[in-house]
Amino acid sequence: MRVQLAAAALAMLVLTSTAALALAGEPALTPEQRMQARYPQPARVGDLIGLPVLDDRARTLGYVHEIVRTDKDQILLIVDYGGFLGWHSRPIAVPLEVVGIAGRHISSLDMARHDYESAPTWKDTSVRAVGADVVIKIALARH
Repeated sequence: MRVQLAAAALAMLVLTSTAALALAGEPALTPEQRMQARYPQPARVGDLIGLPVLDDRARTLGYVHEIVRTDKDQILLIVDYGGFLGWHSRPIAVPLEVVGIAGRHISSLDMARHDYESAPTWKDTSVRAVGADVVIKIALARH
Protein backbone atom coordinates (compact mmCIF):
# COMPACT_ATOMS: atom_id res chain seq x y z
CA MET A 1 0.00 0.00 0.00
CA ARG A 2 2.85 2.39 0.86
CA VAL A 3 4.57 1.60 -2.43
CA GLN A 4 1.40 2.48 -4.36
CA LEU A 5 1.02 5.74 -2.44
CA ALA A 6 4.67 6.61 -3.00
CA ALA A 7 4.34 5.86 -6.72
CA ALA A 8 1.20 7.98 -6.95
CA ALA A 9 2.91 10.84 -5.11
CA LEU A 10 5.92 10.63 -7.41
CA ALA A 11 3.70 10.63 -10.50
CA MET A 12 1.84 13.67 -9.18
CA LEU A 13 5.13 15.46 -8.53
CA VAL A 14 6.36 14.75 -12.07
CA LEU A 15 3.09 15.97 -13.60
CA THR A 16 3.08 19.10 -11.44
CA SER A 17 6.70 19.97 -12.25
CA THR A 18 6.14 19.38 -15.97
CA ALA A 19 3.11 21.68 -15.94
CA ALA A 20 5.08 24.27 -13.96
CA LEU A 21 7.86 24.24 -16.54
CA ALA A 22 5.32 24.75 -19.31
CA LEU A 23 3.90 27.76 -17.48
CA ALA A 24 7.27 29.12 -16.37
CA GLY A 25 7.97 30.79 -19.66
CA GLU A 26 9.57 28.04 -21.66
CA PRO A 27 9.93 29.46 -25.17
CA ALA A 28 7.10 28.44 -27.48
CA LEU A 29 8.03 26.44 -30.53
CA THR A 30 7.84 28.11 -33.92
CA PRO A 31 5.53 26.59 -36.55
CA GLU A 32 8.61 25.26 -38.36
CA GLN A 33 9.88 23.56 -35.19
CA ARG A 34 6.47 22.00 -34.53
CA MET A 35 6.39 20.72 -38.11
CA GLN A 36 9.83 19.11 -37.74
CA ALA A 37 8.63 17.39 -34.56
CA ARG A 38 5.79 15.80 -36.55
CA TYR A 39 8.07 13.68 -38.73
CA PRO A 40 7.63 15.39 -42.13
CA GLN A 41 7.37 12.95 -44.99
CA PRO A 42 7.81 13.44 -48.74
CA ALA A 43 4.62 13.90 -50.72
CA ARG A 44 4.03 14.65 -54.38
CA VAL A 45 2.24 17.99 -54.86
CA GLY A 46 -0.16 16.51 -57.41
CA ASP A 47 -1.33 13.98 -54.82
CA LEU A 48 -2.23 16.77 -52.37
CA ILE A 49 -4.36 18.78 -54.79
CA GLY A 50 -8.05 18.18 -54.15
CA LEU A 51 -7.63 16.70 -50.66
CA PRO A 52 -10.03 17.94 -47.99
CA VAL A 53 -8.69 20.02 -45.10
CA LEU A 54 -10.31 19.01 -41.80
CA ASP A 55 -10.53 20.82 -38.47
CA ASP A 56 -10.04 19.18 -35.06
CA ARG A 57 -13.61 17.84 -35.11
CA ALA A 58 -13.17 16.24 -38.55
CA ARG A 59 -15.35 18.87 -40.23
CA THR A 60 -14.31 19.89 -43.72
CA LEU A 61 -12.88 23.40 -43.91
CA GLY A 62 -12.22 23.31 -47.64
CA TYR A 63 -10.19 21.60 -50.33
CA VAL A 64 -6.62 22.15 -51.51
CA HIS A 65 -6.92 24.02 -54.78
CA GLU A 66 -3.28 24.82 -55.44
CA ILE A 67 0.15 24.80 -53.79
CA VAL A 68 2.39 27.82 -54.24
CA ARG A 69 5.83 29.00 -53.18
CA THR A 70 6.36 32.62 -52.12
CA ASP A 71 9.39 34.73 -52.95
CA LYS A 72 10.60 33.99 -49.37
CA ASP A 73 10.52 30.25 -50.22
CA GLN A 74 7.50 29.57 -47.99
CA ILE A 75 5.07 26.93 -49.22
CA LEU A 76 1.36 27.77 -48.98
CA LEU A 77 -1.68 25.60 -49.57
CA ILE A 78 -4.40 27.57 -51.35
CA VAL A 79 -7.61 26.23 -49.81
CA ASP A 80 -11.11 26.98 -51.10
CA TYR A 81 -12.70 27.84 -47.76
CA GLY A 82 -16.36 28.17 -46.87
CA GLY A 83 -19.35 28.15 -49.14
CA PHE A 84 -21.76 25.33 -49.68
CA LEU A 85 -20.83 22.40 -51.92
CA GLY A 86 -18.19 24.55 -53.59
CA TRP A 87 -20.44 27.55 -54.16
CA HIS A 88 -19.40 30.94 -52.79
CA SER A 89 -16.13 29.68 -51.36
CA ARG A 90 -13.06 31.90 -51.28
CA PRO A 91 -9.40 31.01 -51.55
CA ILE A 92 -7.20 31.48 -48.50
CA ALA A 93 -3.50 30.76 -47.98
CA VAL A 94 -2.60 28.18 -45.34
CA PRO A 95 1.09 27.76 -44.41
CA LEU A 96 2.36 24.22 -44.88
CA GLU A 97 3.78 24.28 -41.34
CA VAL A 98 0.33 24.37 -39.68
CA VAL A 99 -1.11 21.25 -41.34
CA GLY A 100 -0.35 17.55 -41.47
CA ILE A 101 -1.37 14.71 -43.73
CA ALA A 102 -3.43 11.84 -42.37
CA GLY A 103 -4.34 9.28 -45.00
CA ARG A 104 -6.39 10.91 -47.74
CA HIS A 105 -7.05 14.20 -45.96
CA ILE A 106 -5.10 17.07 -44.47
CA SER A 107 -5.59 17.98 -40.81
CA SER A 108 -5.37 21.58 -39.71
CA LEU A 109 -3.14 21.26 -36.64
CA ASP A 110 -2.07 24.76 -35.65
CA MET A 111 -4.72 26.88 -37.36
CA ALA A 112 -8.15 26.94 -35.73
CA ARG A 113 -11.44 27.19 -37.59
CA HIS A 114 -11.85 30.86 -36.59
CA ASP A 115 -8.44 31.58 -38.16
CA TYR A 116 -9.79 30.30 -41.48
CA GLU A 117 -12.85 32.51 -41.14
CA SER A 118 -10.77 35.62 -40.45
CA ALA A 119 -8.05 34.87 -43.01
CA PRO A 120 -7.89 37.33 -45.88
CA THR A 121 -8.92 36.20 -49.34
CA TRP A 122 -5.81 35.07 -51.16
CA LYS A 123 -4.71 37.05 -54.17
CA ASP A 124 -2.02 35.87 -56.55
CA THR A 125 0.90 38.18 -55.70
CA SER A 126 4.55 37.34 -56.30
CA VAL A 127 4.09 33.60 -55.93
CA ARG A 128 4.69 30.73 -58.28
CA ALA A 129 2.73 27.52 -58.47
CA VAL A 130 4.58 24.39 -57.42
CA GLY A 131 4.55 21.75 -60.16
CA ALA A 132 2.47 18.63 -59.73
CA ASP A 133 5.53 16.36 -59.89
CA VAL A 134 7.51 18.28 -57.27
CA VAL A 135 8.00 16.46 -53.96
CA ILE A 136 7.61 18.51 -50.77
CA LYS A 137 7.71 17.49 -47.11
CA ILE A 138 4.50 17.60 -45.08
CA ALA A 139 4.06 16.71 -41.41
CA LEU A 140 2.28 13.56 -40.34
CA ALA A 141 -0.98 13.87 -38.44
CA ARG A 142 -3.50 11.51 -36.98
CA HIS A 143 -7.13 12.29 -36.77
